[in-house]
Amino acid sequence: MPISENYPKPLLPICNKPIVQYQLEYMRDIGIEEVFLVVGHLKSSFERVFGTGEALGMNLVFLEQESQLGIAHAVYMLEKHLTTPFLLFLGDIFIVPTELDKMINLFFEKKAGAVLAVKHEKDPEAIKRNFSVTIDDRGQVSRVIEKPRYVKNDMKGCGIYLFDLPFFDSLRQTPRTAMRDEYEITDSIQIFINDGYPVYVAESVKEDINITFPEDLLLCNYLELKKRGKKNIIGENTNVPENCDVIDSVIGSNVQINDITRRIERCVIFDDSKTGNFVEIENSLITPQYHLHFDKLDLSVTS
Repeated sequence: MPISENYPKPLLPICNKPIVQYQLEYMRDIGIEEVFLVVGHLKSSFERVFGTGEALGMNLVFLEQESQLGIAHAVYMLEKHLTTPFLLFLGDIFIVPTELDKMINLFFEKKAGAVLAVKHEKDPEAIKRNFSVTIDDRGQVSRVIEKPRYVKNDMKGCGIYLFDLPFFDSLRQTPRTAMRDEYEITDSIQIFINDGYPVYVAESVKEDINITFPEDLLLCNYLELKKRGKKNIIGENTNVPENCDVIDSVIGSNVQINDITRRIERCVIFDDSKTGNFVEIENSLITPQYHLHFDKLDLSVTS
């Protein structure tokens, strides 16, 4: 995705708020006070946006992953910083959770080694882009498969995990994959299961969208607008022409909109952008560097 050259995925805006900020606020709301963010690309951008986390009422610690060797490698970096079970979010997925505390309650009730957030997914292709989860007769996870080619059921892993500290032993045993030459967290989870640790699932996710293509970002903004019951959101110091109708769109701060523009529909416009000499703008993602237009745009999800 071309815009990720200038914006780390977790900082891409959903209704003028970074994706990862939603996750931080979810954590804060269930009582988590300190969060470690493992970042690589454009680390300074995260520090500039969030600082120490004081504005969110949290303490944020940034750890730099110098080599991009996969999620399991990133999580392994946390071991020396943690002394209790920990909740993990994947920062480049826009997640709408439900009852996150259900994961925590289940973890302690079952004396679990881990709890995975899952959802029942009707679209097999969505499971193929994520990971599948199989449950045994005891109600425990028996198998997880990263990006399965053949889907056996409708249970999809959704990028939120709760782990106990022995999980770090499984991370140490995790080999690099032949497919992506990375350390996959699903391999670590399978090792954890095979070593006898009980792993459970919690249906704690309503929506999860991995931001892979520019259209995904438009979809996430659209869904969040509808969730809030709004026709549009417009940032600070952005003047929309009096006769311009803004429909199903999010416009950032300090955006320059030409006086001739009369309609902006199904668009996301980043902070500090210029819209150009258009009377109508639709199905577009506009940043200071790019203007991406889509002839066809499907703003729907399968769930």
